Amino acid sequence: MRPRGDPAAAPHVSIILPVHNAERWLHECLRSVLQQDFAGPMELSVFNDASKDQSLRILEEWKAKLEGSGIPVVIGGHESSYPRGVGYSKNQAIAQSSGSYLCFLDSDDVMMPQRVRLQLDAATRHPTSVFTSHGPTVVMPTWFCSRAWFSHVGPFDEGGQGVPEDLLLFYNHLRKGGGVVRVDQSLVLYRYHPDAATHSVLETTIWTHRVRFLEERVLPRWAAFTIWNAGRQGRRLYRSLSAGARRKVVAFCDVDENKIRKGFYCYEDSEEAPKPRVPILHFRAARPPFVICVKLDLTGGEFEANLRSLHLQEGRDFLHFS
Repeated sequence: MRPRGDPAAAPHVSIILPVHNAERWLHECLRSVLQQDFAGPMELSVFNDASKDQSLRILEEWKAKLEGSGIPVVIGGHESSYPRGVGYSKNQAIAQSSGSYLCFLDSDDVMMPQRVRLQLDAATRHPTSVFTSHGPTVVMPTWFCSRAWFSHVGPFDEGGQGVPEDLLLFYNHLRKGGGVVRVDQSLVLYRYHPDAATHSVLETTIWTHRVRFLEERVLPRWAAFTIWNAGRQGRRLYRSLSAGARRKVVAFCDVDENKIRKGFYCYEDSEEAPKPRVPILHFRAARPPFVICVKLDLTGGEFEANLRSLHLQEGRDFLHFS
């Protein structure tokens, strides 16, 4: 651990930590704050969202340790009967903090020692971006941004359990013209367990938000497009689209000869008469632009190789959606 700057100096980075019944994970999480190799002034801002376990006792114990090492700690919270949710807790932790940059941390996760230092460096160079690290970071984000940019984009949705507050903030970020910069290192150990807040968000909720954002931000620019995958995921996307967006789908494309041999997909649940019949083509016969509905890790590299070949040889553009 590197020596820190003047602990009396205004914090440059605020680590934002919402907490709810996290006693099993808090010791590891807070130890990772203490072990950051960032030498500048930073603080930890915690909001305790009606925890009923020993979380508050652990926080008070670590407050002394952290402040003894030059990291000021602000602890807020409430003791009502029910938690207000992750979005509310993050907003409260931000409001009581004072750093110029915000580093978001979940109470069941662990930061690598270089996280704050590397993401602050990225944030300084890209002031209107949020920053992630190696891994599936939009689903499991390691968000880091300036306070000024968060104020421009936020706050988090406070709808409570079942609301994907990270995803909704990210969409607002994109609407405001923000970008994403990735630090190509593993910066956070993401803990996946049955009690994680992410399990309260239904997969269908995530899917619906993603489809609506696709229709809002991308499809208005296209007169027509092709869905790459005539299987379950591609058909699901087609059925999820609004009627106007469905009319822009000129074809499905695939590599499966059995699907191609069928010739078309008929949307039987449509209220239109006659029912829409969308051609199914071999991918080399299909026209761009494409919305790709293929799980890239399930193709053994074959799909990626075909996609790379098309992109390099023909200059086609693609949007991946799965």
